[in-house]
Formats: sequence, C-alpha cells, structure tokens
Amino acid sequence: MDNQRRVLIVAYDGAQILDIACPSGAFDIANRYGATPPYAIELGTLGRQAAHSSSGLVVRAGQGLEAVTGRLDTLMVVGGIGCEDAATDERLLGQVRRLAGRSRRVASVCTGAYVLAAAGLLDHRRVTTHWGWGERLARRHPAVAVDVGPLCIRDGNVYTSAGVTSALDLTLSLIEDDHGPTLARAVARELVTHLHRSADQAQISMFLAAPPPEDRLVRDLTGYICGHLAEDLSPAALAARAGISSRHLTRLFTAHLGTTPARAVRAARTEAAAHLARSSGLSLAAIARRCGFGSAETLRQAFLDHYGVTGDRIRRMPDMPTTRSAPRKKTLGHETSDDTQKRTSRDHGRHRARSDSDGPNWSGPRSPALR
Repeated sequence: MDNQRRVLIVAYDGAQILDIACPSGAFDIANRYGATPPYAIELGTLGRQAAHSSSGLVVRAGQGLEAVTGRLDTLMVVGGIGCEDAATDERLLGQVRRLAGRSRRVASVCTGAYVLAAAGLLDHRRVTTHWGWGERLARRHPAVAVDVGPLCIRDGNVYTSAGVTSALDLTLSLIEDDHGPTLARAVARELVTHLHRSADQAQISMFLAAPPPEDRLVRDLTGYICGHLAEDLSPAALAARAGISSRHLTRLFTAHLGTTPARAVRAARTEAAAHLARSSGLSLAAIARRCGFGSAETLRQAFLDHYGVTGDRIRRMPDMPTTRSAPRKKTLGHETSDDTQKRTSRDHGRHRARSDSDGPNWSGPRSPALR
C-alpha cells in the first residue's frame, strides 16, 4: 500500500454510526473524484470483532487492531456512547498507542477524544470534543486543554473534532490538506454540504436549548449569530445581511425571541463564553476574543449581568449557572412587548405577502447567505 494513503478507523461497541460513515464516505468520494494517491480505508476493532453501534446496526471490521502492521497515514478514533467503556479498556488503549506511533497523523471524531486522552495522546494539547462531554473530559484529564468552542482543532499532528457531523468538517479539511481545495470542493458538492464551516465556528449556542424560531428569517439570523460570534453582529450589520431595516429587525426579534437583536447577540456570546470557561483552560481574555467581547472586563460584566456570578465562579461551579430572571422591559419607544407583537404581526404579514408574491427566493438577491 505504499502508493496509497492508509486510513484506519477504530471502532468499538457503542460507537456512533455517523462517526464511522462520515469520514469513510468522504474519503471514498475523494477516491472516486481522483485522489492521487488514493485513500485505503480500513475499519479496525479489537480481535476483528464486529462493532455493535449505538443505533443497533452491526459493523463488520476488516482488520483486527492487533494484526495491523506497517505505516499508517491516518489513525482515526470514532466517538459514541461507548466511549467511556472504550477508554477503560487497556487492550484497546495499548493498540491505539502502538498504532499512533505508526501514523503520520492521529484524529478523533466527537467523543473519540476520550480514548485518545486515556491513551495519553492528548496531554498538553489543545483539543475539542462534543460540547456536552467537554467538562467531564477536562475533569478526568487535567493535562488536556479542552476547548469545546471550535468544530475542529489541530495541535501538531493531532486532530480533534466536535460532535458527530463535524466529522465531515474534519475529513474535508484533511482531504484539502492532502489534495488541495479543488478536490475538497468536489467532495463537498457530492455530499451536498459546505466545503468549510470555519473550524472556529461555535458548536454550542443558546438557540439549541429551545425550539427554533418559527420565522425563517429570524431562524437563519440566529444560526448565523451562533456561528460567527467574533464578527460584527450589530443590529445594522444583521439587518443589512437580512435585507431589512434595523427597525423591522428589532420588531421581528422582539416578536419571535422576546428580546432585541443586541440582547440576543450578547446572550449568545455570554453563554458560549460560559461553556468555554468551564470546559477549557483558556484565559478570560482569550475567551472574550473568541466570543466577540472587546475585553476580559466586558466579559466579566456580561457574566454578572447574565448569570449574577463572575467567570472564576463559573469555572468552579459543578453545573452551568442559570440565567438571571429579568422583568420584561419596554422596547421601541414606549411600546410594550405586547404592543410590538401586535404591530409586528401586521408588518410581518406584509413581509410574508411580499415573499409569496415575489417567489420563494425573494430575499436572495439582497441576502445570498439566507437562501
């Protein structure tokens, strides 16, 4: 296999089937589009035993880890609900350590980082994992700098990715590194996905915890906010992106989110920063920059306003703090939120009527990213 890039995907009972399918499928498509040298994709388990995935599907291994010899291009450990059991299996950890020494690069998908960390391969490295598992990983392995903010992180020859479908982001990045952006774009088109979500794009947000807004425009904007926390998210910038006036943007947010655009942005940034404070060793200044705050002091004030506690206290708390309850404030001059809701319904009715008359892509020319 000297003329191939040998990729070994490590699975175990309780693995997430998407963590296996996403990278293997993307590498396979790269081969069909002419990757040179091509990828030789193998699935390995201890003793070549079939892996019972968390969904109930059983995946047959092509290789027993103990029998793997020779050089590997990429060693990739998948995640899943079985990751904690896998991380206590000394036979598996021993094989992962051995194979990592034979590999040009080592990667984990989602909670596969638990296995790499237990094998000692993540010590003194900055890594990511699924946002819901980051705090536990950081507590178990204090020598590992866990940062659940980004979708993917590269530290030397070790690559880690966030939850589940970020396996595609990771794999497309590996394909681009190996074969250039043209092939990576072809694979992304075949998969009907983005070539790149920025590796620093936030994987968590306040909007994942609640039902998404019913209004398509508000839903698209909240998704954009969560993925671009460090960028210009002023009401004027958001309104320009949506192709509407700042006044109408405020009405829509008030009606569908119960808050103004500025407050929604501040809440998203503050909650993402709180997750980072708890799951990473980053300083408050670094977290402030990543989440769009001007300074560490501004972030400290945001924590106090949103949670009623300081960033240092958030780091020490056993669970995420709850947000402070605040009385409903008047907005838009002297209107109450109920007044705004009524008027927004009338205005938004005209907004929807225009949408119907102009066709499904009426906002496209003004806001291509919201199609």
